[in-house]
Amino acid sequence: MLVAAAVCPCPPLLVPEVATGAAPELDAARAACVDAVGLLAAARPERLYVVGPAPADAHGTYPGGTTGSFAGFGVDLSVCLGEGPPGSGADRSADTAPLAGGAGKLPEDRGTLPPSLAVGAWLLTRTRWAGAPVEGLGVDGAATPDHCADAGRELAASAERVALLVLGDGSACRTVKAPGYLDERAAGFDAEAARALAAADTAALLALDAGLASELKAAGRAPWQVLAGAAEGAGLDGRLLFQDAPYGVGYFVAAWS
Repeated sequence: MLVAAAVCPCPPLLVPEVATGAAPELDAARAACVDAVGLLAAARPERLYVVGPAPADAHGTYPGGTTGSFAGFGVDLSVCLGEGPPGSGADRSADTAPLAGGAGKLPEDRGTLPPSLAVGAWLLTRTRWAGAPVEGLGVDGAATPDHCADAGRELAASAERVALLVLGDGSACRTVKAPGYLDERAAGFDAEAARALAAADTAALLALDAGLASELKAAGRAPWQVLAGAAEGAGLDGRLLFQDAPYGVGYFVAAWS
């Protein structure tokens, strides 16, 4: 059963070493993420899942001990997903594909976290997570709401006390300088997502339109819907700790308990 969740954005810029001189611009978001993750330990979970969007060659599950790197962003910085034997990510197998939205071919290097999960691993390191074993799930951004909800239900049923750290951004179309340029629909989409996250409204999260989310480059839609499936019937309350759109991208931080 899901007992707590933290929702955070997942730009690599959240890591100060990646942001370099621009790091202060995300100080408020970074602090809110640390607060949200810190609240998970108070729920005394038996298992923590880190859930985030992943590219097509990185869908699937990642056991504790899987490593990630920000070398692709010009920074010699590595992270580890919780605790576990080095390289244990190679144990990920094809039978985990249903959790990832029907992933196709698994990546050749299965010991490397996708960027969103690397950000999650960095947040756990920053908060000195030691509350429970950790596993990761890289989610297919094209997965249907029903499939996401089913994946969430499976995670929630895996232990008596489960917590989720859910990584994902809102629309990337809030300004003309945003990655997806300006789309007038973006502000409304983000407002509804923020409202649903603040209220722990699982039905509203599942109602987010997958097609519109794709057009708005909202990478958080599928992970949020995994959360919605996991939280069904859990009776959790939500709080929105942060909401903004730096760089024209919707960032939200929420805590559910």
